Amino acid sequence: MNFSYPVINLEKTGQKIKKLREAKNLSVRDLQEILGFESPQAIYKWQWGESLPTLDNLVILAKIFECKIEDILVISEL
Repeated sequence: MNFSYPVINLEKTGQKIKKLREAKNLSVRDLQEILGFESPQAIYKWQWGESLPTLDNLVILAKIFECKIEDILVISEL
């Protein structure tokens, strides 16, 4: 039986986070302050497709960007 399952595309999700951030006229530093991060490195890693936000941070990003979590994540079928 062939079964395809969804996979989060890190690179495209990172591009989407950057696009949504820019659409709200927010800098990486702005997001850093809102999320209470010590440095902006995590946000850059998201945007570069090196990692994903935690579920808690996805909930916050969805609120900031006024969208659903599903609108942030780019999912592909394998």
